[in-house]
Amino acid sequence: MTTTATDAPLLARVDAFLRDEGFNPSTTVVTILTGDASDRRYVRVQPASGPSLVLMVHVEAIDAQRLPFVQVHTLLTAMGLPVPAVRAASGPLGILALDDLGDTTLQHALDGADGATRLALYRQAVDVIVALQHRAPQHAAHATLPFSLAFDVDKLTWELAFFTRHFLEEFRGATLSPSVRGALDDEWRQLASALAAEPRVLCHRDFHSRNLMWHGGRLHLIDFQDARLGPDTYDLVSLVRDSYVSLTAEERASLIDDAARALGHADLAYFRSRADTMALQRNLKALGTFGYQATSRGNPAYAQYVPRTLEYIRETTAADPRFGRLRALLAESLDELR
Repeated sequence: MTTTATDAPLLARVDAFLRDEGFNPSTTVVTILTGDASDRRYVRVQPASGPSLVLMVHVEAIDAQRLPFVQVHTLLTAMGLPVPAVRAASGPLGILALDDLGDTTLQHALDGADGATRLALYRQAVDVIVALQHRAPQHAAHATLPFSLAFDVDKLTWELAFFTRHFLEEFRGATLSPSVRGALDDEWRQLASALAAEPRVLCHRDFHSRNLMWHGGRLHLIDFQDARLGPDTYDLVSLVRDSYVSLTAEERASLIDDAARALGHADLAYFRSRADTMALQRNLKALGTFGYQATSRGNPAYAQYVPRTLEYIRETTAADPRFGRLRALLAESLDELR
C-alpha cells in the first residue's frame, strides 16, 4: 500500500479501531480506497482469517445511532433492500465497519458487457427503484429521518443556484449580466416549483452506476445517507442519464417505460415528460457539483464527466420547447448549447 504523510492520522485511527475490535493490526492488510465527493475516507481491512471489511472513516467523532447513514440503513434493511451490513462502530474514532462488497460497481460491471447483459443489469436496478417506492410507505411511521426531508422548492432552487455559481461562474468563468442572472433565477423558480409539486416518494437521492455494487449475483445500494422524499422520476433519471455511463436513446426510453409501467403509470408520454424535467434539474445539479469539486476542493477528477452531462442538457432542452428560454440563456455562456 502506498501512503503519504497526510494518511498517518487516518491510519492511526484505523489501527486503534482494529485493536479495539480484537483484530491484530500486524496481520491485517489495510488498503486506502478511492474516495467519493464527500469528506469521508474508505479503508479496506483484510484480517489474516475471516472476511474483509470496509471502514467508513468520518472527519471527526460520530454518534453512530444518530448518523444519517445508520438511520437510513436501518430503514432499507427493514424494507428488505440489498445494503451492506453494519458490523461495528466506534463513535470516538468516527468509524463504521461495513461488509465488503468488493470493487465492482455497476459502472465496472457494464464494461465490455453485451447489450442483453447491460439491459438485464439496468432492469435489475429499475427493480430496486420500484421496490424502494412500493415498500417505503409501510415503514414511514418507524423511520423519521428520510421522511422528514424532501426535495422542496427551496432545496431544488438551492441546487440550481449552486450550478450558477460553481459551474457557470467559477468553473466556466462566465460573467452574468444582472438581466441574465435574474432570468436564470426565474427559470430556476419555475423548474423547482414544477418538480416540488409532484407527489413524493422515497428517493435514494444519488442512484447512479457508482453507487450500485455488483456482489453475490445482485446489485447492492451504497451511499444512501442523503435519502429523502422527492418525485418518482428522481432516482430513475439519476440512473439512465448518469454522468458516468452512456446509454443509447433507445435503451433509456425502454427503461423509462418499464419503470413507468411497474410504478403503475398508464400515460407513458406524460411520465417521459416528467422524467425530462427531473433529468434537467438533476444534470444541472451534477454540473454544479463537478464545478465545485474542481474549483473549491481542488479535485479535477470530475471534469471529465462534464461533456456527457452537458450533452444530456443539450438533448433535453433541444427536444422540448418548454425549455427553449432556459437553453437560450445558458447558451450565452455555454458553447455546447448553441
